[in-house]
Amino acid sequence: MPTLPPRRVRPPEKSPHQHRDVAESFGTDAERYDRARPRYPEGLLERITANSPGPDVLDVGCGTGIAARQLRAKGRRVLGVEPDARMADMARRFGVEVDVATFETWDPAGREFDAVVAGQAWHWIDPVAGAAKAARVLRPGGLLALFWNVHQPPPEVTEAFVTIYQHLVPDSPFDLRAAARQSAEKSYYRPMLAKAADGMREAGGFGDPQEWRFDWECSYTRDAWLDQLPTQGPLTRFPPDKLEQILQAVGAAIDAMGGSFTMRYATVAVTARRAGGRPDGEPRLP
Repeated sequence: MPTLPPRRVRPPEKSPHQHRDVAESFGTDAERYDRARPRYPEGLLERITANSPGPDVLDVGCGTGIAARQLRAKGRRVLGVEPDARMADMARRFGVEVDVATFETWDPAGREFDAVVAGQAWHWIDPVAGAAKAARVLRPGGLLALFWNVHQPPPEVTEAFVTIYQHLVPDSPFDLRAAARQSAEKSYYRPMLAKAADGMREAGGFGDPQEWRFDWECSYTRDAWLDQLPTQGPLTRFPPDKLEQILQAVGAAIDAMGGSFTMRYATVAVTARRAGGRPDGEPRLP
């Protein structure tokens, strides 16, 4: 379990958490989001539960409750916090209790938790204010676990997407060409992990941040991948005509590969333990 070294990554011109219009656009089609988005690997869930001192979990930016439901299946009691009421309504349909608020402004009302988690969400939150709020609601020894599913499509699929996307949106704030030149983990998620770790250190109250990684694969048909594509941040606010052009270009690339492909995923996490409990670096899982 490597420790993340202190490292200041030069931020982009505008950090993701400042793009509130994008952050709160995923509820445009909450049913598609819940249907198409990948779940989280079993190893991650087991490590979270094993390293939490109790069953109470706060799921920050819980969306439609994907991670919350997986953790509930492991016996956790989960409360979600979600700024988009449409996403929160979907989570409630699955039995997840949700408070509608941004995490920075959310009122915990004296509630405390054994773990605070965020799946695909922490980059929409101010990293220092978010870590400070997490430290406030975590019990001593509680776990803060922030994680992302990083996908790496085949080069043909990536190239088709980037080419048509940049033709349609030449002034996009998302540097997809840079992500295409190297793995998404290095070009996009690595700075996110470093910024999250720096936020924990600056907020105080945590031990040294640790990094977890889980590699896995998923097979997609053409239709399954095109179903997920509109749920991704750059596309949630696209007009239908431009979105259709992107789907046609990517679909043609998948057709040329035989109509399906295997996606490589890495689920990456940055974690830290709230001061006052079992020392960091002493995991219950081997």
